[in-house]
Amino acid sequence: MALTRRQLGAGAAAGAAFGIVRNARAASEKVAIGILPLVSHAPTIIAAARGYFAAQGLDAKLVTFQAAEPMAVGIASGDIDFGVTAITGGLVSLADKGAVKIIGGSLAEKKGVDGQKVVASNAAYAKGLTDIAGLRGKSYAVTTAGSSFEYVAYKAAQKAGFPASDITYRPLQTIPACIAAVKTGQVDAWDMLPSIIAILLHDKAAHVIAAVQDFIPDYQVTTVFTSTRNIDKRAEVVKRFLAGFSRGIDDYDAALVAKTMAPKEVDAIVAEIHKYVFAGMPLAKARPHITNGVMHVNKGAALNVASVADQLAWLNANKLVPAGSTMKKLVDTSFVKTF
Repeated sequence: MALTRRQLGAGAAAGAAFGIVRNARAASEKVAIGILPLVSHAPTIIAAARGYFAAQGLDAKLVTFQAAEPMAVGIASGDIDFGVTAITGGLVSLADKGAVKIIGGSLAEKKGVDGQKVVASNAAYAKGLTDIAGLRGKSYAVTTAGSSFEYVAYKAAQKAGFPASDITYRPLQTIPACIAAVKTGQVDAWDMLPSIIAILLHDKAAHVIAAVQDFIPDYQVTTVFTSTRNIDKRAEVVKRFLAGFSRGIDDYDAALVAKTMAPKEVDAIVAEIHKYVFAGMPLAKARPHITNGVMHVNKGAALNVASVADQLAWLNANKLVPAGSTMKKLVDTSFVKTF
């Protein structure tokens, strides 16, 4: 499909504690980047910590959110410049208004790499919720209507052969609230990243009933997005952001997925991620949660447009976005490779 508008710059080589030599231009262009406190956002954290944004002349500030939809609102309002999170009805609605656009891909399901899991609460599991067919008539945690969690539940129902309307969706606004609801049995089921599911399993608070990649292969879980204002007026900043982010992806992959990076470098990267992810735990306790159960992130922020189109079709069919919302309004394919 579409190739990059230009090859994303490689940034600068390494110096200081992480071996990065700064680009000759000063880090003077301020950008705010939205993240969630999840291992899946490690590429952004790594790019900031290792100077990859600075090497592109960007003074990057990371801003933490607790759900995807508020991040999209933050992009539209100008409070942040870039976000990396799941597609939601709110994001598509803002895109329909011409406020935001997806410009790349990030987290994705990939065969052979760990992925998201659907879990049942202990109470629901004891009552027979042991596979996705059992979701019929059960409650399912979502952050907001039209969130990625609702999309996963819909695809699970589709795979199992019953109407997704037979699932009761419980909007809980934030990921911590979803975790608490599963632990206390206030909801029957939920889906989440393997690093979070591992904690629920460790605490014996839930049971895995399905792997998401078994019924949504090659799912583009999260995307990179920015405001149309940035695309129109600061296109060079967008390219430079993607160049720095892409180097963060490469290090994330080498350190945590492919595991080809030297142990000392991995330790340094894990320490930086820990400042934002599982920060309430001591580093020694948080480390296995960070290093285990990581998922694939698309190299170069490549975007699976077929997966995005499927998510948009679901949102349109269920009237969770303005009627006739289109891929043209939602996605700008000129910055990264697409497939």
